[in-house]
Amino acid sequence: MTLRFLDLPALKAAPVAKEPFEYLVVPGFVRPDACAAINGDYPKISETGSFPVGQLTYGAEFKHFVDEMGSDEFREAFEEKFGIDLTGRPHTITVRGRCSPKDGQIHTDSKSKIITILIYMNPEWEASGGRLRLLRSGDDLEDVIMEVPPAAGTLLAFRRSDNSWHGHKPFAGERRVIQFNWVTSDGDRRIAMLRHHVSASFKRLFGGSPAETPA
Repeated sequence: MTLRFLDLPALKAAPVAKEPFEYLVVPGFVRPDACAAINGDYPKISETGSFPVGQLTYGAEFKHFVDEMGSDEFREAFEEKFGIDLTGRPHTITVRGRCSPKDGQIHTDSKSKIITILIYMNPEWEASGGRLRLLRSGDDLEDVIMEVPPAAGTLLAFRRSDNSWHGHKPFAGERRVIQFNWVTSDGDRRIAMLRHHVSASFKRLFGGSPAETPA
């Protein structure tokens, strides 16, 4: 597959930090000329929470973007970066459009996830809140390894572990992020998508806060 939107050479050149867990950051992973096209076709999301991409309506450019993430080239690049075989591993894609003040609590991601990839699509970011922090511990948001502004085209990826702590300061408003995960089994993929489906339905019916970890 020809990748029009994703800068795999930039990913391949990015160093992987090993401590305290494996992670990498690639500013401009989504090519600048592609960000506007993707954002123009981004799903219209008025609620907070994460939504399975299959539940959303979006345009052709966003679909091509999603297709590139599902490509063999994308998978093989991450296999090389993290030294892991992901052949046959199922994946999940969820999309956020808005952030709640309750989002951002420190967590590590569920054990069913192997690699977490976050791609941010906000044209600019001036707020102090909503900047994802990689952390050394699970109880101190100020124990920061690094802080990642959710600016357009930025990629953050990490290998899930028992100490892959992350969170962010509170923010309320539009905050666009796509989360891609390889998971351990198709059963785990179905469970994750069902949880997102139920959470999204609950939110739309009752205005509650979906039970999904923040990104």
